[in-house]
Amino acid sequence: MTQIDIIKECQICSEVSQANGEDLIGSAGNYDHFLFVEMAEPWARNFVYEHPQLGAIYAMAEDLSQEQVSIRVMAIAPDYKTSNQTRVLHYQRPTQKFARFEKREFLIPHEEMMSLAIALLKQSDELSQFNAYRQQTGHIRDMMLCTHGSYDLACGRFGYPLYRQMRSEYAANCDQLRVWRCTHLGPHNFAPLLVDFPEGRYWGRLKSEILPLLVQRNGSVAELYHFYVGWAGLGWAEQIVEREVWMQEGWDWINYHKTGQTLAIDPSDEDYPNWAEVRIDFTSPDGTISGAYEARIEANRTVKTMWTSGKDQPLWEVKQYHVSRLDKVV
Repeated sequence: MTQIDIIKECQICSEVSQANGEDLIGSAGNYDHFLFVEMAEPWARNFVYEHPQLGAIYAMAEDLSQEQVSIRVMAIAPDYKTSNQTRVLHYQRPTQKFARFEKREFLIPHEEMMSLAIALLKQSDELSQFNAYRQQTGHIRDMMLCTHGSYDLACGRFGYPLYRQMRSEYAANCDQLRVWRCTHLGPHNFAPLLVDFPEGRYWGRLKSEILPLLVQRNGSVAELYHFYVGWAGLGWAEQIVEREVWMQEGWDWINYHKTGQTLAIDPSDEDYPNWAEVRIDFTSPDGTISGAYEARIEANRTVKTMWTSGKDQPLWEVKQYHVSRLDKVV
């Protein structure tokens, strides 16, 4: 059997998920740090864990998770290569309410990559020694699009064509937007999937026709409802509520400084609780508007989804949630 025949017989997880009506919201990765390191393809399935330098950074991130510091380490393709140096993009959650992650970018000799990662993730007082490599790109929006086909067929099959379109039709004509290929972003059953930095908003099942609105933001936010996976600044239950709030508040909401907390949660099911009580506090950028939303989410149905593309893959039943109560509190 040829490789083409094998691909034809495979079921694509994102197609199964969409056909069964699985909602994307609530699945955005929620981390304190995102670290993207420029690495040439090809990427094996476990590239991030097995690569000598990236694997060492990943192991350090795992150790830091024991100290309640969450870190996502990923590779990006050298799509904007200008020298022999290695590009490192770092996004960090601010300690206060926020609307965007704090961005740092470096072009650094490859042999110093580990030292920089240690400074970024563990020893911030050492960062000044890397000032000569710092890039002034705070004005640039970076979209990381998963094209990691060796991790899951859906990511390569749907991610790469979308990447080509976004590069040629949007990034090529805008010096304030870059579009990158990245390693496994997850969940791949929502492919094609991207994360939009420095905001940290995840988008999935993207179609060509929705790209103008996603990139240029010149239409109704309601049209993005079914493509929104969630904001990385919040936990899963808070992400579900935040989408409903955004639909009410409109585009201004993305600039509001926010913080969320889960006030109470169903103790009977640790993985898929039946309900949760959530609060999201917000303040406008100029500080003249502030308030909070309190809400309850409840499981209202189940769907079957497929986690991984392939032949004869199992289907998993997962709960779907809706916001049953949403109150604005002053």
